[in-house]
Amino acid sequence: MNETGCVAREPWELSFLAEPKDVAGLRRVVRLHLKMWGLSQQAETAQLCVTELVTRVIRRAGAGAPASLSLSMKGTSLRVEVSVPGEYEVPAPASSRASDQETMAEMLLGSYAERWGMRESPDFKATWCEIATDLTTPHGHGGGIRVTRAEAMISLYEAAAAAHGARTTYLTPVTATRVVIKLIVDLLTWADAHGHDADDILDAAQTRFDLGHEGPWSG
Repeated sequence: MNETGCVAREPWELSFLAEPKDVAGLRRVVRLHLKMWGLSQQAETAQLCVTELVTRVIRRAGAGAPASLSLSMKGTSLRVEVSVPGEYEVPAPASSRASDQETMAEMLLGSYAERWGMRESPDFKATWCEIATDLTTPHGHGGGIRVTRAEAMISLYEAAAAAHGARTTYLTPVTATRVVIKLIVDLLTWADAHGHDADDILDAAQTRFDLGHEGPWSG
């Protein structure tokens, strides 16, 4: 995230050999990368798409085929693409069973993704799919109203700290509890939307609380 509050989502690419045993590893890498992009909500769908796209390569080009997985933004949609070199032969299905598998894979891609398709050039042959997000700009953040409220609250905190204002509240205990819970949820949603680990933040906050609010973040 840069100083303007935007999340840097530059195109990312990983070369690999299309082996069935490596699909799980690719799925984990995609989940971790999307978390850094603040797109955890799209991770499960992206993982399903990766499974289908890589399986398609294995089925048609053969296990061990050199391939490339890429993630990028297409407008406000997440684009997942798997490609093989252009000179690599991709034979047509040789049986009705193979054709049925292709049809099923295409149906699954259509159910997971907002759009999907194929493209090729002399250099590559690729299958891609696009997954909808709740972003309003390619490098903005998601999370909706919760993140917006958290941004406003963070600004208020910073302004209050700068002014050393008095801390006075007229909240009843019950109302205060509700406000605090809402604020915590909003802040964790903000953190997740910006690619931070909510569990790590909770663990650090609990540790500081248990130590009597002392530590490197005191003040």
